[in-house]
Amino acid sequence: MSDRLLCVRDLSISFSQYGKGLKHFVSTPIKSLSVEIKKGEILAIVGASGSGKSLLAHAIMDILPPNAMVKGEISYKEKVLDKKNIGALRGTEIAFIPQSVNYLDPFMKVKNQVGIGLHETKERNRQLQEALFEKYGLKKTDGELYPYQLSGGMLRRVLFATCVKQGIQLIIADEPTPGIHKEALDMVLKQLRDFADQGMGVMLITHDIISAVRIADYISVFKDGANIETAPANFFEGKGERLKEQYTRNLWLALPQNEFLRGEANGIGS
Repeated sequence: MSDRLLCVRDLSISFSQYGKGLKHFVSTPIKSLSVEIKKGEILAIVGASGSGKSLLAHAIMDILPPNAMVKGEISYKEKVLDKKNIGALRGTEIAFIPQSVNYLDPFMKVKNQVGIGLHETKERNRQLQEALFEKYGLKKTDGELYPYQLSGGMLRRVLFATCVKQGIQLIIADEPTPGIHKEALDMVLKQLRDFADQGMGVMLITHDIISAVRIADYISVFKDGANIETAPANFFEGKGERLKEQYTRNLWLALPQNEFLRGEANGIGS
């Protein structure tokens, strides 16, 4: 039996829109995109804003706006994902960790938000919620607080607890690390790596190549809605000699850690 969890083949996403003078036009920000994730593996998706990273996640989860038109194939465990089966899998086998902690309800105690969707008796829900808090390094008393009373790192942990429950096999984490201090960043990255080591598949969407290199097995570089290159994470070292595409090398060399070096051609900042 295949250990491949997710397979995206030749995916294109277009949007029907109206511009000045109500003139109709179609934009296609993702064109012929392909990626795959296996059990126990982290695939990091990196690229500039507008490269299609989050659109890919939204297409997998079937949460694109109504004016979106999707072509290509998305399959999970070798079965095509459609509107019917993604609805059954969302939150039970496939978890989406959103980019913003604003997804949490500001008017509900966080313990109650974690309890949503557990579908057990009231006492059993309480036990499961407390077990999730312990798993993600939260205290029992934290559950009595509202989101605005928690730090950024604690809010990230609550998001994990609300999204990743027993039975989850594929995790899609959309920019889970922006604007958090090093301790919280380390916690988030360790938790994602732990998920993969437990046999889950993880898609990490991020601008942070250095963090991706720390925990990912493979890194896909997106540009203008296309997958420029997918390479093992350990290829991102030195001057990127093992990377195939010049754009990927330029992206790597342009990091502050690499002294903002320019590639041999098409240099960033040239």
